[in-house]
Amino acid sequence: MTAPQRLEDLPFADTLQPFEGGALGAGGEDDYDAVHFDGAVFEDAAVSGARFMDCAFEAVRFEGGRLRRSRFSDVWFHEGRLISTDLAQTDWLDAAFVAVGLAGVQAFDSQLRRVVFERCKFDSVNLRGGKLTDVAFDQCLLRDTDFSGATLTRVSFPGSRLEGVDFSKASCEKVDLRGAQLGISAGFDALRGAIIDNVQLVGLAPELARSLGIIVSDL
Repeated sequence: MTAPQRLEDLPFADTLQPFEGGALGAGGEDDYDAVHFDGAVFEDAAVSGARFMDCAFEAVRFEGGRLRRSRFSDVWFHEGRLISTDLAQTDWLDAAFVAVGLAGVQAFDSQLRRVVFERCKFDSVNLRGGKLTDVAFDQCLLRDTDFSGATLTRVSFPGSRLEGVDFSKASCEKVDLRGAQLGISAGFDALRGAIIDNVQLVGLAPELARSLGIIVSDL
């Protein structure tokens, strides 16, 4: 999966209209179709259950806010920031994030289908209990990211660096970890169904043995 790099690359680029509302949810608006959000800063936006379809977010910053149970379909985020934003129980379909920073984001119990993150930075992002299908983390940094209890199907991490990532009680099917730097803090026994290379296996071997109760001793 590859992400569009420019606004002009989007299949719906010609239909986009500039956002002129000032604040999300103003006037009770919770349905956004073919909207171009450019350079906006949304502080404590409260639009739970909103719907975003064929939308582009360029250099947009979310600070706090609650978008719980919102739906995002065919959306594009480019060089934006999401800080301490509540995205729990949201639904994402055919979404792309390019050079986006996410810090302190709550996205537990969310569904992500055909989503690509490219050159993104995750810091303390909560994806517990989520369902991720056909998702790619391409050249991303995932620091203290929580996948515990999540279901990951055909998820890949090419060129990414994982630091303190938690897979406790996760379910993995065709999860491709090849090409990633694996700094996993918990959930080694949940990696059944994951694909790793020989070099990664050597690095993970001590923790995998420990999770299986294997004692390794040369004495």
